[in-house]
Amino acid sequence: MNAAGKLSAYGAVLALVAGGAWAVGTAVGPVSAAPVPSSHDGMPSGDGHGNAHGGTVAETDLPGGLASSRGGYTFAPTATTRNAGATEPFSFRVLGPDGRAVTAFDVEHDKRMHLIVVRRDTAGFQHLHPEMAADGTWSTPLDLPEAGSYRVFADFTPTGGAGTTLGTDIAAAGEFEPREFAPSRVAEVDGYQVRLDGELVAGQSSPLRLTVSKDGAPVTDLQPYLSAYGHLVALRSGDLAYLHVHPEGAPGDGRTAPGPQIDFVAAVPSADTYRLFLDFQHDGVVRTAEFTVDTSGSAPAADQPGHTGH
Repeated sequence: MNAAGKLSAYGAVLALVAGGAWAVGTAVGPVSAAPVPSSHDGMPSGDGHGNAHGGTVAETDLPGGLASSRGGYTFAPTATTRNAGATEPFSFRVLGPDGRAVTAFDVEHDKRMHLIVVRRDTAGFQHLHPEMAADGTWSTPLDLPEAGSYRVFADFTPTGGAGTTLGTDIAAAGEFEPREFAPSRVAEVDGYQVRLDGELVAGQSSPLRLTVSKDGAPVTDLQPYLSAYGHLVALRSGDLAYLHVHPEGAPGDGRTAPGPQIDFVAAVPSADTYRLFLDFQHDGVVRTAEFTVDTSGSAPAADQPGHTGH
């Protein structure tokens, strides 16, 4: 095949990938207009770190990550196509209301930028922390092991502004084989077992408890990771509406134990299926436990796990 033919074929593959992403992303229709507790970027509110403590927002407020531009800020990647199976630099800028790259960001949980990458079918979850150059360009090595359309979320707080989550799509060319995930509340990762207790109830704050064990024994010496014993990201199936929460309490506060339980309070904007990703650190290694929760029939439960408040 000559060079022109190769380029044509490559473009066709990217078109198929992008088309598949559009179909998945629009399958569930518009976001529910029901009021939900306010928070970081339109999700459940709390103490500024994603812990939900009640409150309401306008019905027109969208969950985080559904738009690449919001509140005057724009997520602008340098390139939106990748090679599957190769580690390559990924760079981007956050443009401010004046159209210039923002260079001042607040530190949230030890980092000024949290970058979440996940394929549109919710496979291949990654939580990265890029570094920023003086001109406002952020960069990080990124490996997309398989072909497909990926959603990239930039979670940040511009100095003087509100916490914001913006999302954009990038594509890795090649044959795309989507995955399906059955409902699951127990995750196995590298010999660890993590159990999820509690119910996500649409439109209200919901206590959740994650319990970590290894080889059948509770893990009681979790290590702080980004100033917490765990980080939880929830993504709504279909459009990948984004919620990032941090656990109740903090390492060294005199009341939060380093496991085996990690307690959260979270809220979801609508009854749907959600993918949950818990990052936790033990023995110097950060691992991710994955869960799939269907909230379509959920109701407030009398035996939801307890949690420590702020």
